[in-house]
Amino acid sequence: MKILVDTCIWSQVLRHKAPDAELTRKLQELIRNAQVTIIGPIRQELLSGISQANQFNQLKDFLSAFEDIMLKTEHFEKAAEFCNTCRRKGVQGSTIDFLICAVAFMENLVIFTVDKDFANYKKHLPLKLL
Repeated sequence: MKILVDTCIWSQVLRHKAPDAELTRKLQELIRNAQVTIIGPIRQELLSGISQANQFNQLKDFLSAFEDIMLKTEHFEKAAEFCNTCRRKGVQGSTIDFLICAVAFMENLVIFTVDKDFANYKKHLPLKLL
């Protein structure tokens, strides 16, 4: 099964001075098993805000090993639908979070995240979380 790794996991493992050991181990295992997927907006979030050019290029080169899932109109439409569903239930979220949910649902992916918002989305959306 393919796993869509959320920005918070990548950031914790690749950008923190003291990465979480358990998250690092799990991500390494998923990479070894060729289960990791990414989407362009997650790649953009990860690369944004890096002030040192060499750090930016190093992270960009590392992430280049992972091919983006090509986003289609249907992904964005499903993301808007998911956003509307959650809003009707009183659950707010970011545009990118709902895009992650939509891509995961439509492409039959599991989301690897520690962002607690996804547990709230899962109450109202057909998501699979790692």
